[in-house]
Amino acid sequence: MSSFDMMNKPESLQLANTVLMVRPAHFGFNSETGATNVFQNRPEEKEEEVSAAALQEFDKMTEALRTTGINVIVVEDSQEIVCPDAVFPNNWITTHHDGTIITYPMQTPNRRLERRGEILDILTAQFEVKRKFNLELFEEHNQFLEGTGSMIFDHDHRIVYAGLSPRTNVQLLSHFGALMKYEVVFFNAHDEHGVPVYHTNVMMAMGSGFVVICMESVDDISQKTLRQCFEKTSKEVVEISFGQMNHFAGNMLQLRTVGGRPVLVMSQTAYDSLEAQQFAKLRRHTDLLPVEIPTIEKVGGGSARCMMAEIFLQPRKN
Repeated sequence: MSSFDMMNKPESLQLANTVLMVRPAHFGFNSETGATNVFQNRPEEKEEEVSAAALQEFDKMTEALRTTGINVIVVEDSQEIVCPDAVFPNNWITTHHDGTIITYPMQTPNRRLERRGEILDILTAQFEVKRKFNLELFEEHNQFLEGTGSMIFDHDHRIVYAGLSPRTNVQLLSHFGALMKYEVVFFNAHDEHGVPVYHTNVMMAMGSGFVVICMESVDDISQKTLRQCFEKTSKEVVEISFGQMNHFAGNMLQLRTVGGRPVLVMSQTAYDSLEAQQFAKLRRHTDLLPVEIPTIEKVGGGSARCMMAEIFLQPRKN
């Protein structure tokens, strides 16, 4: 049992106990996304070796989540359509407490193929779905918003945070805010070389009562705005460095078990980069679950958070 007292902590809208994950069939280096994702690395191993390693990492992660008490819906990737990044479904779909499903416009053509109607059918069959919004129509206007890669939600306070980039369009972000009645807080984030951070969820993770963020990637004015927002919403700030961001310490996702226990999922790479003071802050709010996914991180340029799309929908009543 964690040191925090769950009996005195009301259930947060922030935390899902069910996630959707896509078991990859063709995982590999995606040359189309490499232009904006500096976290990707071309592997030295053969394609089939990389794919096999990613599959093994995926299976071990789903097992770890289920053993911990997280519900995992695993959908097999398409064998016919090659989608090297299919293991990252959070970029093309989100679900919401009010029964909404939203699908999103993706910057690169081969990532658009990840949107599959049969996955929506699976969710509709198991959960109460009241409305669907198809934002992928904005691809025709070269406007992109890549789900919870682009957007970090504070569901308890109905705020969405987003770092602008080629994959996160400010007009479309505002459209989302109006559609879902969320306050929008946007900013610019760069790595230590001045390159825009391709996805907000690489440098920021929102939890119940805390936020993990690489503040040094944000300019002074935006830092002030963000700190004011976090203070107003009673979020303890856990700051990470550029080096830790590069080890995916910003790419975490807090979930809750079926018993209500909060668990922060992160990669072993991220976990190993953290320092004692950061661990102390995090453990005031949550248990920690590191998972080993080095191939997926190195080749795919995404980490644990990217592999999970939260399901906030209510189960169908039989």
